[in-house]
Amino acid sequence: MLTDKKSKELMDEIVGLCKRKGFVFQSSEIYGGYNGFFDYGPLGAELKKNIKDAWWQDMVQRRDDVVGIDSSIIMNPSIWKASGHVDGFTDPMIDCKESKMRYRADHLFFAEVRIAGEMLGVVSLIESPEMLDEAKKKAEKLKRKLAIKGDLDEIVLICAVDATPEQYEQIPSPATGKAGTLTPPREFNMMFDTHVGAVRNDASKAYLRPETAQGIFANFKNVTDTSRLKLPFGIAQIGKAFRNEITPRNFIFRSREFEQMEIEYFIHEDSDWKTIHADWIKTRREWFTSIGLTSEFLGEEVHPSESLAHYARACTDITFKFPFGEQELEGIAARGNFDLTQHQEKSGKGLEIFDEASKSKLLPHVIEPSLGVDRTFLALICSAYTKDEIDGELRTLLKLHPRIAPVKAAIFPLVKKNENILQISNDLYKKLQRHLNVVTDLSGAIGRRYRRMDEIGTPFCITVDFESLEDNTVTIRDRDTTDQKRINLEEVLPFLLGKVNG
Repeated sequence: MLTDKKSKELMDEIVGLCKRKGFVFQSSEIYGGYNGFFDYGPLGAELKKNIKDAWWQDMVQRRDDVVGIDSSIIMNPSIWKASGHVDGFTDPMIDCKESKMRYRADHLFFAEVRIAGEMLGVVSLIESPEMLDEAKKKAEKLKRKLAIKGDLDEIVLICAVDATPEQYEQIPSPATGKAGTLTPPREFNMMFDTHVGAVRNDASKAYLRPETAQGIFANFKNVTDTSRLKLPFGIAQIGKAFRNEITPRNFIFRSREFEQMEIEYFIHEDSDWKTIHADWIKTRREWFTSIGLTSEFLGEEVHPSESLAHYARACTDITFKFPFGEQELEGIAARGNFDLTQHQEKSGKGLEIFDEASKSKLLPHVIEPSLGVDRTFLALICSAYTKDEIDGELRTLLKLHPRIAPVKAAIFPLVKKNENILQISNDLYKKLQRHLNVVTDLSGAIGRRYRRMDEIGTPFCITVDFESLEDNTVTIRDRDTTDQKRINLEEVLPFLLGKVNG
């Protein structure tokens, strides 16, 4: 079990690697950055594409009961009114009147500092894995400042949402340390506004979509009218979504612009939805391990009935143990037929379909597996990040699955002054390049070239040497084990394709 300090150090190392090797950059960095937005570099773009391709292949192309769509980011604002997002897509927000800082009320915690039951004051902090230790340090600092002796009572953290009016007046602002400067919690809609057309007024107001699901529901009739689908069936989509998060944090885990992979799986209203829901949880967990997530890091959190959305029957989160704590990776919800009912009522268009099995018209219910591409990206990096020792030398490597790794193989000419070796290397590189993302590297000693590839997760390195000139073989090195073997040049492509696709 990592300590809070070790967890922070590990996360700092991962963030540093992502920047140093071209996986993830802070958006607008040359202008000081832009909080909550990130750019993906050359390796990050490849890794992200591989995640989406794997999901699309496994969840859409290799299933007979799921089709895909790609809906627009900006849609008629009536869609968001019907879905409830205009009135209900909110988070409780607290402002500091002095510093102008803004906090989510459910992320702001406080603790009353007492000695033998006597109140010394209140400390506040933003939610984090180490916040209890941080609260204890702040309490000790307060005790020293007041020059009071004695052992502190147990520190009990309370969420600002649950504070009484009397307690709330005593919560100091995390920015200034002063009490009385925080506004009462108020609801804050997280959708980004925009305007469509030449005139900016209420009639031109629109929104950047906060989820991809509504594009599926709005196109439900179009898809069923143009596809030979029978219940149960799914409609899938990958696309950008935008949420004006009050406190984006933990690198790319919670950002304001992100990408989702969602399926709305439609079922008959009389179906055994609990079994179908459980099947999807199993399917999705198996997929995560198939692309290289460590199974021991995966968990499940069942939402209690009192915390469910009013239209939901059930929701289970597949969680992942990030360095900053166990957090939601994917939500799998049983949503009933709330969305289709709302859109049918508000649009005035009939969305019922005829079910041949029951010989009836109905609005299907839905099971929704909803996953973030960016969170999956981060989970894969965290799961793959490894340090070990080879021949007395410490190395850093990413144990990414070959299917997901941004670079599948690197081709190394042993020497760069032998024209025959260079020719074989170049021919092999061009051949592999038509099928896979590969690189060639002539710079530095072989050991140094290996380390560069290990650190970005390249699963195989192929060396062309003098022996290659004699018997038409090359050396293939495995990233994780560092084992090497000779293989015929004609066998290299089938070998790599087998590892990537197998």
